[in-house]
Amino acid sequence: MTQARSVTVDELLAAARARLDRVDPRQAAAEHEAGALLIDIRPSEQRRREGTIPGALIIERNVLEWRLDPTSAWRIAEARDHAVRVIIVCSEGYTSSLAAAALQDLGLTNATDLAGGFWGWQNAGLPTTSDGP
Repeated sequence: MTQARSVTVDELLAAARARLDRVDPRQAAAEHEAGALLIDIRPSEQRRREGTIPGALIIERNVLEWRLDPTSAWRIAEARDHAVRVIIVCSEGYTSSLAAAALQDLGLTNATDLAGGFWGWQNAGLPTTSDGP
């Protein structure tokens, strides 16, 4: 029996990012305004504590592929084809890189992520909302 080569999480992240044309917060805001899907994959508790980006779609990480695969019976209406521009957001821009690479594996060639994540967006002075304490 042949054992698969293991990689570290840092190697996995580097490989994912090597495939992505990551966007900074201002570029993400401009693309979102022009029609790109901005998708927040953070868990509800994290969004409650940290805040949200107005207009971002909330799709938690555990169902992302099913909601964005245009061939899935569970897709969202906005997942109309494989060319849709998707920008994934997490807190700091790590999980989002892995998620965007997974979407590219599904054929969503225009999937990428927000460098710096929600915190990068907020630190750039872009609008956020707060539902938390």
